[in-house]
Amino acid sequence: MGIGPVGNKHRVSKFAVPFSEPQWYRDKEEGDLTAEEETDMSQHAVHFTVKLTINDDKLDEFEGVVKTMIALSQQEPGTLGYEFYLSKDGKQGRLLETYVDSDSALAHLTGPVLKELVPKLLEVSSVSDFEVYGDPGAESAELLAGFGAEIFEHWRGLSR
Repeated sequence: MGIGPVGNKHRVSKFAVPFSEPQWYRDKEEGDLTAEEETDMSQHAVHFTVKLTINDDKLDEFEGVVKTMIALSQQEPGTLGYEFYLSKDGKQGRLLETYVDSDSALAHLTGPVLKELVPKLLEVSSVSDFEVYGDPGAESAELLAGFGAEIFEHWRGLSR
């Protein structure tokens, strides 16, 4: 069942934690949120999801490049998240990136991680899918198109 507004009450399953919406939200009728209020909830962040296939017998080299990519990305002030995930068999990887805004995404796309390390990463793996969530800005969108990224504009949602 989960949590969800029902009139002025909430349905709460035994596994969910109840919450209370802010007063401004409780005062609104369904569908009355302005575009600005909806945008404020999960506004400017830009997210990348990169699906990688690791070349046979290249996991150790892949790991070395990944460690360096993480270290350099950690120095970028607008990088909120830069996380790699690995399948149990070590053949598939996922990179989840989160940037404060489009300027931060552009700084990453034009910085040393992409210029120096992505070519090394592509020597030991290949990109099988690349998705971008949010507005990366016009310049970033052009760069991302060169990588074959599909961009999904923010439509609705909530981010805390």
